[in-house]
Amino acid sequence: MNLKETKYSQFHLCREMMDTVDVIRKFNPADADFIVDSARKTGHILFSGEGSSRIMPAKNAIRKALKWGIPVVTHTEGSHQASEYELGNYTVLCDSNSGRTKETLMLANQLKAAGHKDFFGVTANDGTPLAEVCVKTHVLGCGWEEAVAATKSVAEQALLFESVVWKLAGKDIASALKTLPEKVEQALTLNIPAEVVEWVRGAKTIYFAGMNDGVTEELTLKTNEITRRKSDFLEGTYALHGPEEVMEDGDVVFVVNPIESEYAKYQTVFGGANVHVVAIDTKQTPFTTIVVPDAGELQAYVYLCAGWNLLVEIASADGINLDKPTRARKVGNEM
Repeated sequence: MNLKETKYSQFHLCREMMDTVDVIRKFNPADADFIVDSARKTGHILFSGEGSSRIMPAKNAIRKALKWGIPVVTHTEGSHQASEYELGNYTVLCDSNSGRTKETLMLANQLKAAGHKDFFGVTANDGTPLAEVCVKTHVLGCGWEEAVAATKSVAEQALLFESVVWKLAGKDIASALKTLPEKVEQALTLNIPAEVVEWVRGAKTIYFAGMNDGVTEELTLKTNEITRRKSDFLEGTYALHGPEEVMEDGDVVFVVNPIESEYAKYQTVFGGANVHVVAIDTKQTPFTTIVVPDAGELQAYVYLCAGWNLLVEIASADGINLDKPTRARKVGNEM
């Protein structure tokens, strides 16, 4: 993706993806301090929201929290299911870019009615209905996005949630962030092999396989919104436990950071299904590989941006209007 070319620069989506570089550069981890203070008091965090406002931001933070063993219980759930839970001892984050998402407002209103003192909003807009309900609301610095598919807001939401985990673990995220903008920019502009784009154009279904940290799941959603193609998320090694039964000749499986001990199994299973396998990793693999920079503990953002780049190339090859899906809406279920 190169904004010097009109085929990319004409779209809000591409410009907003590239804006992510500056969003990361300007991000202030101190924005998460009020959430950290609450979580230390309650001992529990629930990350809630719908779609892109929750998938990668929440699951990326939770994976890191569990890896590091922070002394706070972390959980995520969509708003309707979360509304069934006893959340009296939870710090609850209600995440909605628009601040008007029906399900998120429902949960926030329920918490307010129950007299909850530790539920907070995260939005990309000032003066929203969500801000009127929550105890406190943080407004993202990335601003409102014009494209239907959320991109830069996903990265900033994820950084906010991740900052909570780093601070609870006693780790310095500010230092780790210094080199991330450059690596994200490289991922957004690296060359996507033409054969990979052609494979996808000839496939009936696109699969994304990877850890349950929200990256591959978010890219699965973005495949629908950006390329208008059918996609499926295969968590962990789920790809090796039966989906090959319905895979069709010519389908494509993108494996993010494939598990080295399972390389041979991937080759056997996918070879038998006659599908194309493409890895997205920091190193070459036995498969066709899109190699991205190594960002250490912040690698998820590089993988996410490389995936955006890939999807833009696919949609561009199909001549799709990246900003205007036929049916998908900017606010999926607006109050």
